[in-house]
Amino acid sequence: MLTLIALEFRKLFGARSARLAVLICVLLPWIWPLAPRLKEVYNLVIVSGWQVPTLSLITITQFLLPLLVALTCAEMIGSEISQGTLAPLILRPIDRSRIIIAKLITALIYPAMLLTVLLVASMVAGLRFGFGDFSGGTGLGPGLFVGVGQLSSGEAFGQVLRSFFLDALALMPIAALALLFAVLYLNTAAAALATLATIQIMNMLVVFPEALQKILITTYLDLYSRQGDLTQPIILMVIYTVGFSVLAIFAFEKRDL
Repeated sequence: MLTLIALEFRKLFGARSARLAVLICVLLPWIWPLAPRLKEVYNLVIVSGWQVPTLSLITITQFLLPLLVALTCAEMIGSEISQGTLAPLILRPIDRSRIIIAKLITALIYPAMLLTVLLVASMVAGLRFGFGDFSGGTGLGPGLFVGVGQLSSGEAFGQVLRSFFLDALALMPIAALALLFAVLYLNTAAAALATLATIQIMNMLVVFPEALQKILITTYLDLYSRQGDLTQPIILMVIYTVGFSVLAIFAFEKRDL
């Protein structure tokens, strides 16, 4: 299994969509330290390097990151179908379930890897502002960017790390859903489009009763910024991830490839 997972990671980062996603995560954070109209547009003056990861996360997480995750995870099946490399792999004496599970593990780790690249790039971009104690907030804790007084570097790092972890968790169902659609459609474009259409439809359901909102994936794309008890949202994300993953495994077992 470890060999299959390692193979999937090599194929993943050989994909153009994955390399493009990494490049975006590296370059995006540099917008904020160089932005001349940040105060005018957002009424914000960066006073600490700990605020740069927040700006990067806010910018990328609602649309761009789900798009990148959906496209790359869809390509994990679609590209192999178009290149004709999946059928020979299945003909080998390897259980089909092991192949799709390896792809699922890779897909579910992928959002965390992108967010790690984004965090490291944001920290480098924020070096000019320093990472010591400061008066204000990271934008991810009480008081948002204004804060509630003096914030230590340790507390700031904890808030940033917590938020990036929560965002990776919120993106896992999208990765699993994209892989499920890839198995169903056997086409990268169709699977990515179906995933994005599902997300968009969920966003439009904001006009329906609040009880429905509480079970939609899109309601929790801002999970990284939420305070208080997060037990229910985390459980829901896990349920969605496991559900989509099980469906993907079942569909892959039954699909004529």
